[in-house]
Amino acid sequence: MGLLKVSVIFLLSLITMTLAEPPGCKIRITDRGLEMLKAETKRFVEGELSNITMPEMRGKEGRFQYTIKDVKITELNLTSDLRFQPDVGLLFEVQNSSITLNFQRRILYWLFYDEGAINASAEGVNIFTVLHLIKDQDGRLKISNITCNAFITKMRAKFSGTLGRVYDFIGTLLTTGMRFVLNKQICPALNHAALVLVNQLLETVPVRTEVNSYVGIDYSLLNDPVVTETSLDMDFRGMFYDLKNENETLVNNAVNPVLREYDRMVYLALSEYFFDSGLYSYFKGGLFQTQIANERVRHLYMYSNCTATILCVCLSNQDPAFMEHPLSLELEVTSPPRSTIKTSGAMVAVNCNVKVLVLPPGKPAVQLSSLTMFAFPHTNIFDTRLIKSPLKTMLQISAVPLINNYIKRGVQIPLPDGMDFIEEVVEYHNGYIIVGANLHFRTGLREIIERKLSGETDNSV
Repeated sequence: MGLLKVSVIFLLSLITMTLAEPPGCKIRITDRGLEMLKAETKRFVEGELSNITMPEMRGKEGRFQYTIKDVKITELNLTSDLRFQPDVGLLFEVQNSSITLNFQRRILYWLFYDEGAINASAEGVNIFTVLHLIKDQDGRLKISNITCNAFITKMRAKFSGTLGRVYDFIGTLLTTGMRFVLNKQICPALNHAALVLVNQLLETVPVRTEVNSYVGIDYSLLNDPVVTETSLDMDFRGMFYDLKNENETLVNNAVNPVLREYDRMVYLALSEYFFDSGLYSYFKGGLFQTQIANERVRHLYMYSNCTATILCVCLSNQDPAFMEHPLSLELEVTSPPRSTIKTSGAMVAVNCNVKVLVLPPGKPAVQLSSLTMFAFPHTNIFDTRLIKSPLKTMLQISAVPLINNYIKRGVQIPLPDGMDFIEEVVEYHNGYIIVGANLHFRTGLREIIERKLSGETDNSV
């Protein structure tokens, strides 16, 4: 019975793995990328801790009555680290650091009244924070929970004013209260920073968005991120769709991209499905058709012997007077183009129908012939070898600009506003490409969040 149970569980797991949707897009952030984020994270945390507000404190000890107010953090000296927490998310840790504060005192002792500033320092500040990363219901990366522990080893205060030395003996009382209150403020500040502010930044990552007025792209996460000691991997759907019919999409039968590299800060893997779904969506939108006017037909005639031969055959049985009239080529892609990616490069297969028309002045166009062409033309999606066949040359000049007109504009990759890829390197694999790159912040993390809260958008390229 036990063996049967194990076999059933194994079979169900195998079926689940088989039916799982492969990603069209995969992103890996390495520990090198996390290293670059450390400085930005530290600046962001310092900004949040600097905004901590503390309530007015009142107390009485013997004949002393005191009030402490206007507490301000004036300086933070944090020694921090940011690293991956396997199977969970990210770990941000502060060790043996210090926080300098300034606040106003008001003290009454018998008939003596005194007030002034107090400079205090919290020493041995330690903060241990774990961010739990998940895929939310919309398919977006989200911080679901934060585990935070903070403690301050000791706190010192230096009094100024007429009776500064007299007050030193009650310093322990005041600093003990201040340390307790400050301890209680650190984790709530970081909770708000992560669960509210950082999640708002993650909401700027495109999940399902329009590329242009014809197609959109789905960048929703397929599952929770996979976190190891050296990387964070995310699987995205990476699927284009026709805005007029969002439910009619291409089935993903492509291979699952495999990321093995860790040298760069970030890696982006795009499968054949990523490109095929885009070509499919543009095709379904009826955009892969065009008309080549008389001047460009002449250019084709001069450029390609094959084109010249085709046109001569089309005109051979026609009235010679037709030769004096302008010609037109109507080109239509007849089936969704398909990409092929191999270690040697990449190409796109295109099926086209070309109609040769004569345009007599003042009369309807006359169709002379119809041609069906199939080729693997070079497009500017990929770096491929130039194809020199005359028929392919004709398709190269006519069909490829039509396709490139839409695909060359590019799409936004699933990164937060203000973050870019730089120093990209492209590698070709069987069924997918990998782009290795480093990361660049156009502006600081806090500035990005503040701009998001104010409703501004980043239009930088």
